[in-house]
Amino acid sequence: MIKDFDDLEIYQLSLDLADRIYDLTADFPAEEKFNVISQLRRASTSIGANIAEGFGRFHYKENIQFCRQARGSLSETKHFMIFSKKRKYIPEEIYEQFTANYKKLQIKINNYINSIGKKHTDNI
Repeated sequence: MIKDFDDLEIYQLSLDLADRIYDLTADFPAEEKFNVISQLRRASTSIGANIAEGFGRFHYKENIQFCRQARGSLSETKHFMIFSKKRKYIPEEIYEQFTANYKKLQIKINNYINSIGKKHTDNI
């Protein structure tokens, strides 16, 4: 039963992803501290933050909008992971693991967005 945002699987997956990003970026070059590291950490933590904020909103349309922002932050995270792979800050295998997690979370966010809208239309 979902009582609060932290009961949502998409929130838990986003939290795990951000945690892995923090661990991964700890080994990035020091000169990237205020560039790629900062952007990657910000984008990855924004996913869960937007899911949480949307859950706390009164109107279902606001919840959907924040989930769309979470999906955008997930895509932004992917951009910085692609860039990090290109700069050789991460190996291909780490990027492939990220991509699998990315796809899974992207699908689940999309499904959650659809379920929010469906719940509303079913109640009309």
